[in-house]
Amino acid sequence: MSRMIFVNLPVTDLDVSMTFYKALGFVNNPQFTDDTAACMVWSEAINVMLLTHAKWSTFTDRPIPPATSSEVMLALSCDSREAVDAMNEAATDNGGTADANPVQDLGFMYNRNLADPDGHIWEPMWMDPTAIPTDDQAN
Repeated sequence: MSRMIFVNLPVTDLDVSMTFYKALGFVNNPQFTDDTAACMVWSEAINVMLLTHAKWSTFTDRPIPPATSSEVMLALSCDSREAVDAMNEAATDNGGTADANPVQDLGFMYNRNLADPDGHIWEPMWMDPTAIPTDDQAN
């Protein structure tokens, strides 16, 4: 079996969260979706499990952080700067917040942070590894 990651996120409204993630380009996997959880697929290796608070509490006794805190920032690679911008626009149009942190444009790398409806921070980013300055170019 190939290695995969399943990011588990507690959400207050499963339907709202599913709509939000679909708008960002995630696809629902109905095999792992029910009234308490939804599997949203970004790639063959990356999946996000949206869990109602009741479902979340079956996995841990730790409290769910408030939406104003940052428990983690998850970066997703995009094919272009325009795709990064489009993801932020989709976030705004679907109950999230674009530019939750300052935009970062380093020329060879571009990212904008967004927050989902529950405040989870995502970092859509684009990078051109061939344009990264080398030590020789820095001097």
